[in-house]
Amino acid sequence: MSLLSTDHHLARTAEALAGRFAGVFSPETVAACLVESHELLSATAKLNTHLVVLAERFARERLTAAARARGALVSDVPEVLFVCVHNAGRSQMAAALLDHHAQGAVHVRSAGSTPADEINPAVREVMAELGLDLAREFPKPLTTDVVEAADVVITMGCGDACPVFPGKRYLDWELPDPAGKDVDDIRPIRDDIDRRVRELLDELVPARTM
Repeated sequence: MSLLSTDHHLARTAEALAGRFAGVFSPETVAACLVESHELLSATAKLNTHLVVLAERFARERLTAAARARGALVSDVPEVLFVCVHNAGRSQMAAALLDHHAQGAVHVRSAGSTPADEINPAVREVMAELGLDLAREFPKPLTTDVVEAADVVITMGCGDACPVFPGKRYLDWELPDPAGKDVDDIRPIRDDIDRRVRELLDELVPARTM
């Protein structure tokens, strides 16, 4: 896609996105967030074919998180953020599993301190074994707004790259990195994450029905 075409698509997307956040953020703020999100994703994207679409989704997540952190949007469910280095394996599995088990009782996000260009194909495969499709997911860079919006931040090997804000619960799950491993080696990691996610969910939503 040419630079002119990209700018045109970004401008149209920003206009539509601004409508979703009317009364919360100015159109200029929305446009700036979209452009920044596009730039962040383009730094690691392998293909640029659908980059504007992904940037819109990423910007929408960031704006929603920022609005919640500022009290402009009220949520009655806990917000959980999973963070690992590449957002291509552990954090993606954890987010998908928690979202699946919570069934709307928890809002889930994931991000990476140094995001990869795509989700680990072997991770996609072991998640598909559970009926969880990661085809629409993509690695996202860690931004301050999503950390500010979270009630619980769970790191998985990103070290000091995750900003620390008061009033939040921080956990660090020591888990092997799936990178370079085959599906047989990743299944135990997935199952360990699943166990931890279920325990976390029981803490966050103790009265939920199974």
